[in-house]
Amino acid sequence: MIQAAIFDLDGTLLNTLPSIAFYANQALAKHGLPAIETEEYKYLVGEGAKLLVERMLAKVGADPALFDAVYADYRAAYDAKPAYKTTYYDGILELLGAFQKWGIPMTVFSNKPEAQVEGVLAAFFPKDTFKIILGQQEGLARKPDPEGVFRICEELQVKPQKCMYIGDTATDMQTGKAAGCLTVGVSWGFRTIEELLDARAYAVAEKPMELLQLINEV
Repeated sequence: MIQAAIFDLDGTLLNTLPSIAFYANQALAKHGLPAIETEEYKYLVGEGAKLLVERMLAKVGADPALFDAVYADYRAAYDAKPAYKTTYYDGILELLGAFQKWGIPMTVFSNKPEAQVEGVLAAFFPKDTFKIILGQQEGLARKPDPEGVFRICEELQVKPQKCMYIGDTATDMQTGKAAGCLTVGVSWGFRTIEELLDARAYAVAEKPMELLQLINEV
């Protein structure tokens, strides 16, 4: 039986893509740089804010020397109002309610800066929904390094093999599998089913409640 669930945030629990694109393009515009189409951000995000900004600058052909200024503007705006333009995915609230009913503790591990992770989650979910929240921070390796998964498992006193790791990108699949978790992709996020299967997801859920079926199967 699965004893804990570890969720990615962006593209898994919440649709944050409009928020990311809005603040990123706002930061680019402040420095006279062109905007990037929202859909294109699906392939720029996933490995932390610093890599996002590096990829944004490369995408628009900007001078890398602008990195510090663009990054600072992006972080300041996003940190000030992290839930702006973000929405629930259909079925997520029902899924989390079922996990709570079954007594399965839920946690979040994201490459998003921790202040943003906490701000977004606080705006959309009750305070006690997630037992542990980990975001990008000093001293913690970014995904796909499984360090964050191991930290969560140690705190919960659960073996990684008893955890379901849930995410929407190949990076997530690599993270969960490196830790030894039951690693499941979700098709409603930022990447394709093909990417998730190529990254050797145990399964790919097309709707949130399908995750409950997988728990029963295991």
